[in-house]
Amino acid sequence: MNKISTDGIIFDMDGTIWDNTPVFAASWERACKDMGYDVKFSTDKLKGLFGKTMTDIADACIPDEDPEKRYATLKLCEEYEMEDLEKTDIDTTYPGLVETLEKLSKRTKLYIVSNCQAGYIETFIRRSGLGYLFTDFICYGDNGLGKADNIKGLVEKNNIKSPVYLGDIQSDKDACKQAGVDFIWAAYGYGKSIDSYVAKIDDIKELDQVIA
Repeated sequence: MNKISTDGIIFDMDGTIWDNTPVFAASWERACKDMGYDVKFSTDKLKGLFGKTMTDIADACIPDEDPEKRYATLKLCEEYEMEDLEKTDIDTTYPGLVETLEKLSKRTKLYIVSNCQAGYIETFIRRSGLGYLFTDFICYGDNGLGKADNIKGLVEKNNIKSPVYLGDIQSDKDACKQAGVDFIWAAYGYGKSIDSYVAKIDDIKELDQVIA
């Protein structure tokens, strides 16, 4: 196997670094109930939604013609999931994440780009204590930009010459194509298939063997 040389690995969040769907299914159901909707969320349903922007998720799963109420409901889902994530004692990171990031950080810089809400990456950093391993991060909630634009912006800001992105779903790969960045498929995550990638890993720990 030809290893990938890079001066910057950019990570997706949900389905790549951690899986919060066992915590968030109840959060989303509670938020929808408080807004007057009887909507059920399983972990599999959330896995099919995560990776999209929050407005796209609202349009896909909230049964209301009023966009303002749809988006207000998703806002409450965000608030409840953050509250529940702060309270849970469950370690939602994928096994082997810490050791893998520590090894990789000795060879290259690490970054995060996600379509999540503002504060979500900071919550991960606070819960995991891994902030010292990441050079920079940005998300949709910080500036309203999609993943492709945020990947481009982060690459330019940090002067990354040979970036590579680790994500788990087709929209991650599509964003990388738009941004001109190589894509590694985290096949252990939420995506069932990806049309192209420079490498595929079935466990986060395998990333150490893929990167030169």
